[in-house]
Amino acid sequence: MSNDPIKPDPNQRLGRISKNAAFLMFTLVVFFLLMQSVRSEEGAPARVTYSQFIEYLDQGLVHRVTFLDRAIEGEFAQPITIEGAEFVKFESMTPGDVTDGLLSELANQNVIVDAEQPEAGWGTFLLGALPWLLFIAFWIWIFRTMQGGGNRAFQFGRSKAKLISPDTPKVTFSDVAGADEAKEELSEIIEFLKDPAKFSRLGGRLPKGVLLVGPPGTGKTLLARAVAGEAGRPFFQMSGSDFVEMFVG
Repeated sequence: MSNDPIKPDPNQRLGRISKNAAFLMFTLVVFFLLMQSVRSEEGAPARVTYSQFIEYLDQGLVHRVTFLDRAIEGEFAQPITIEGAEFVKFESMTPGDVTDGLLSELANQNVIVDAEQPEAGWGTFLLGALPWLLFIAFWIWIFRTMQGGGNRAFQFGRSKAKLISPDTPKVTFSDVAGADEAKEELSEIIEFLKDPAKFSRLGGRLPKGVLLVGPPGTGKTLLARAVAGEAGRPFFQMSGSDFVEMFVG
């Protein structure tokens, strides 16, 4: 029995990493959505008309206001119940520019007045859209992962084929015992690989491939390597199980 340690399958480890990454991404998406929902529910201001704002101001219920161009954001002096819900903050809109009369009334009511530049819309939009973008990206990633098995046939760059360079010690027909008939049939393939232009000038077409058939151990792989060696071309070697996995999964 061999004492060599069993090496972990890289595919299994990659699968575990993918599952952990998917779980982490899903958790982050849910966290962002929950935080946005809780924040919007807890700090949601009451939307009041300008007339209601003036009425609250006359009643001494306004504690602070901030002007952002024509927009008004403010805080009540005490929680106000509006349509069955309790609010501490409110927002409104002036019908025009802020007048001196409004500022005087605010000063008479001892309201804290502030003014700010309106925030850029893109930042707010991206902040609100980020959780949804992550959520959509997560499901796209899941879909592509599930479809990955069907797309493997087109991912030859990721195949497990082993490249044998023509610079390495060559295998030629002299290394193949017997199989004289097969060697004779493959000699034309070798000539084509050596000088394809010679056949193209005569109207010849590139062969799609040659299938070597025979029981295991009869020298099919050695014969294929000999063809590459005789023609001076690189040789790609892949086991049957890897080849089937690339197309079937």
